[in-house]
Amino acid sequence: MNDSLLPLSDVERDAVDDCWNRIGVQGDKSCERLVRHVHCRNCEVHAELATRLLDRFALQRDDSQPDEWIEQDTGERRSLLLFRLGDAWLALPTRVLSEVAASTPIHSLPHQRSVGLIGVTNVRGALVACFSLSEMLGIDAGEAVSERRVVPRMLIFNLADGPVVIPVDEVEGIEAIAVQQIVEAGNGSVPVGRRFAAGVLQWKGRSVTLLDEQILQQTIARSLG
Repeated sequence: MNDSLLPLSDVERDAVDDCWNRIGVQGDKSCERLVRHVHCRNCEVHAELATRLLDRFALQRDDSQPDEWIEQDTGERRSLLLFRLGDAWLALPTRVLSEVAASTPIHSLPHQRSVGLIGVTNVRGALVACFSLSEMLGIDAGEAVSERRVVPRMLIFNLADGPVVIPVDEVEGIEAIAVQQIVEAGNGSVPVGRRFAAGVLQWKGRSVTLLDEQILQQTIARSLG
């Protein structure tokens, strides 16, 4: 997440307990969970709220605007979820994601050879297929060195036939990225996953690959077919 830690509208502030502003890193730091998590963005309470706000965003979008665009005073922006796999930073439009969930055990499937399919996991009582985005993009799955504690997450990705799960090493959060920050994915400009790239953006000194959700959906659907 960015340093502001899930900035809330007045309506959202009335509906949720923004404990990070009271007893967390932006409050008096008295929360007992800080001993274990170091920062509120690593806490399961904060992660649960992020999921609720992501769901609320998906439900409250203005249908009169195209899905991929958000009009703001500063110009056209895209709502993207930024996350990390190994050393690679990636982004997906929030409209293709239904949830950011805590990691759950993945059960392997015997005798399966589908590209990227690594098993199934339990999502609220239902078994959902899990895909390794690292394998699909050719990313080294080794852990990146970080000075802070990070918590792996699972992205629940929408397909026409139902959800699939993509484990990731870290979720930074939802960012409204100005359209002019996103440059076309050309040869040599894409850090990882060139075949899946829709563009590249510079964010907090990092080069982030924006994934083409349609190509990703098609690849996963073929693997399940």
